[in-house]
Amino acid sequence: MFDPKALLDQFLGSNIPGTEGSIRDKAGQATQMAKDNPLAASAIVAVLLGTGTGRAIGGSALKLGGMAAIAGLGYQAWKNYQAGKAPNDAGGAQDADLLAPPSDSEFSAEPEAVNGDFALALIRVMIAAARADGHVDDAERARIHDKLALSGLGADAVAFLDDELSKPVDMDAIIGAASSEAQKVEMFTAARLAIEPDSRAERGFLDLLAGRLGLADPLVDHIEATVAAAKV
Repeated sequence: MFDPKALLDQFLGSNIPGTEGSIRDKAGQATQMAKDNPLAASAIVAVLLGTGTGRAIGGSALKLGGMAAIAGLGYQAWKNYQAGKAPNDAGGAQDADLLAPPSDSEFSAEPEAVNGDFALALIRVMIAAARADGHVDDAERARIHDKLALSGLGADAVAFLDDELSKPVDMDAIIGAASSEAQKVEMFTAARLAIEPDSRAERGFLDLLAGRLGLADPLVDHIEATVAAAKV
């Protein structure tokens, strides 16, 4: 079985396979790798589906890594929401020094605090968000399957992604994996990181997800603003 947390890191472009550091540390090397083998670099969802994931994570959010970036961005948005700040006045996640949440926080990204099932749910919600525009037909799935075969990912990870891309999205299962408010915030954060909601379908997916998770509109606004500020 593959490590879902490691795959989540690849989805968010933290540790790049074939380099010795993060994109920030090995920018030139990672850029060349992205040209030579895009699927081994960051934003696997974007490469697979050709969706509007748009800008990549930048600044201090990038240095935290996959799960830590999701938890850190979610925690910052939640903290600013709790403090009653306006979303656009809460400070940019890229410009500010985004830190990992406190170890005793429900947003903690420490290994013992994140189970594999929830990490898989985060990957599933990112895939669901990327599929929201509905363009993945049989021909597109065949193309994606071929890309997965050349991706350099482990066989188990390829099989998991191939299966997720070929079956209907199970929103009930995805939503059911988030059992606390922190996990619900992290789930919406992950989905928002996966796409730039430029179409009605993508915007509708995020609105549906927020509603199903029971997130308050002002909290959603904070997550939106925090993630937008973290992308470059």
